[in-house]
Amino acid sequence: MKTLVIAEKPDMGRTIAAVIEPKAKNNRTYLEGEQYIITWAIGHLLGLAEPDAYDSKYKRWNIADLPIIPDQFKIVPNPRTKDQLKIIGELAKRASAIVNACDAGREGQYIFALIQQQLKLRQPVKRLWISDLTAESIRRGFDGLKDAAEFENLTYAARARSEADWLIGMNASRAFTTRHNALLSVGRVQTPVLALIYDREMEIEAFQSQTFYEVAAWFRQEGVEYRGLRQGDKLTDAATAEAIANSVKGKTGQIIKYEAKQTKEYPYRLYDLTLLQREANAKYGYGAKKTLDIAQALYEKHKVISYPRTNSNYVTEQNIEGMHKTLNLLKNGTYSELALGAKPELVHKNNKGVCNPSRVEDHHAILPTLKRPGTLSKEEQNIYDLIVRRFLSHFYPAAEYKQHTVLTEVEKHQFKTSVKELLSIGWKVVLGSGDQEQGASGKKKAKKNSNEEEEAEEWTDKAFAVQPELPVQCTKSEFKEKATQPPKSYTEGTLLKAMESAGKQIENEELRDAMKDSGLGTPATRAATIERLKNVGYITLQGKKMQLTLKGRTAIELIRRAGVDLLTSPEMTGQWERRLHQISKGEAGQDKFMENVKKFTLSIIEKVRVQAPAAADAFGEDARGKGKGRGRGAGNKAGNKVTSGSKATRTSTANVTSSKGTTSQSSTASSGVREVLASCPSPGCSGHIIEGKKGYGCSRFKEGCTFVVWKEYAGKKITSTMLKSLVEKGSTQVLSFKRKDGSTVKARIILKDVVTGQLSGEKQEV
Repeated sequence: MKTLVIAEKPDMGRTIAAVIEPKAKNNRTYLEGEQYIITWAIGHLLGLAEPDAYDSKYKRWNIADLPIIPDQFKIVPNPRTKDQLKIIGELAKRASAIVNACDAGREGQYIFALIQQQLKLRQPVKRLWISDLTAESIRRGFDGLKDAAEFENLTYAARARSEADWLIGMNASRAFTTRHNALLSVGRVQTPVLALIYDREMEIEAFQSQTFYEVAAWFRQEGVEYRGLRQGDKLTDAATAEAIANSVKGKTGQIIKYEAKQTKEYPYRLYDLTLLQREANAKYGYGAKKTLDIAQALYEKHKVISYPRTNSNYVTEQNIEGMHKTLNLLKNGTYSELALGAKPELVHKNNKGVCNPSRVEDHHAILPTLKRPGTLSKEEQNIYDLIVRRFLSHFYPAAEYKQHTVLTEVEKHQFKTSVKELLSIGWKVVLGSGDQEQGASGKKKAKKNSNEEEEAEEWTDKAFAVQPELPVQCTKSEFKEKATQPPKSYTEGTLLKAMESAGKQIENEELRDAMKDSGLGTPATRAATIERLKNVGYITLQGKKMQLTLKGRTAIELIRRAGVDLLTSPEMTGQWERRLHQISKGEAGQDKFMENVKKFTLSIIEKVRVQAPAAADAFGEDARGKGKGRGRGAGNKAGNKVTSGSKATRTSTANVTSSKGTTSQSSTASSGVREVLASCPSPGCSGHIIEGKKGYGCSRFKEGCTFVVWKEYAGKKITSTMLKSLVEKGSTQVLSFKRKDGSTVKARIILKDVVTGQLSGEKQEV
């Protein structure tokens, strides 16, 4: 009999097959060769069952029925991918052994474990554990397949994470929703992240700006010119500042202190996923999810980078040789000039800025692989470029500077100057032209000091020196009105940083130290958490800035007032991640962890049950069951049917899908019930299309359906009639569209993708 290889996704399966069974027959849902049958999951084929799988009474949300704590968790197939699950089961009957080739991480382990559990697979299992999908890595991985038993603890941790999240999310969401008559999503990661945004906005709102005055002076000494800022007490009076500026202008001063010391700046750390997401957000404005999706495509589809869902910024000794090979590969192509100028001897096992095995857990830092990129999209190229340049930087020496500090006194007033003189650009040569130090071109860089006065710091590539024993002349002076600035709203990049370092905010020193390697979520889940907050209507984006909605604000205030502050604290989720890590290493037990989660679940319900209900207008006009996000969701009465646990969308009793699949509809606007416009066309989805604020979406979007048609396309408003035509016939009638030059063109709007709702135009010949 043959060996069945189960990859996580189709592209991965086909890539593996090309290496281990290059002549395999392609059977669409699997490939079969002489020794191996290679098939795949499509992400999560199975998930934890909804509460009504345990008792039909849970179809309606009722606080009196809480807590929901199953004795044994049930798993159910995803209806959209159940056919693939069936195929894996049929193939397994023809196999004597199985290779788990899902992603080498906690979630990949869990995906396989659920398949194994559901299909009752009894064959011996080996584990493929690789960090990139190059042919060399796959070949090496199959030559050294690991025993599945080595990863048993990782499976325990993955299962505990999933079941604990279900308990908290399911029970807390139902408790707060039914108590306050509005759909409130609560989770052990998303809620403390929301609290971070809430607390920042409260700081901004409470901030009171203070006006102060800055006095600057320019000095000359034998051909050398420099600028300094007045030191001393903060000036709050304009007249005083003006008087000081006038008193020093044209006067002779002296240098009372001068220091010059050489400094080195070493390359920035190699990328882990969170750092890559932060920098992509800062440089390109990409959201965390977008960067993750692009990185996953570079890994999975193009095979040009290593496994991206890593939390490590370092490599092990085993990666050094591969890094040198990749450097040689880069000597031909786009990066040839930089690769040829690199120094291979700088990357070695004793360079702790690169090689630090103690800081590598499941996966090393993100690296380019030994595969040349083919055609990449602009966005893919941008992310690949970040990774390659960061990689190459470690083959260059440190950038060297001379830091000059000058203290000049004129008329008893002291002015401080900082000049950073570039001696050698070193590794910074690999940065894009826009990212290299401004100082290379002699420009000034304002360095903020405690959100108030600036330090006058100049960057220069020209020689700078002053002579303390000689006088200086003040050639110019000025004073400026300044104001202290409030904290900045979070962007996705700065929020990711706050999530990563959330443990540092805890006051308890012992716990803070224990959590130094923990944060809110994991690199692989942080992007999904941010998307979740958008989708449930807790936050919106204004440009890059994150803004809290009234619903998001009220949710945090209700949770805190209920006396379950721990739900809003990074302390709890940090403790969880630390404990889950210990479980994965066999240092802690899954049962004890789950016991504590159940106790906490009970305490949440007890406290919410006695809380006073929120006011009718506490959540804003769109919050009661409607949400914001992508304009989807239905219903307005707490306690009605639930279709998806912690990812629930409540529907009202006037629009509830029965067990037989029939639906009663109402189009009465005043009732708050949304009219069902059509059945969702996405394959395997049993949802219905309803109208939201910005688009027409599926009522089962919280269960993962991505179908949405936005209300405007190419300048045309999509009406409900047009929407029905798109869903039922695949296109609209012929419409007239205006071109930029004022001419018109006849075209139909076509439903291009029934899974996402993407539209396209089809020109009609007149």
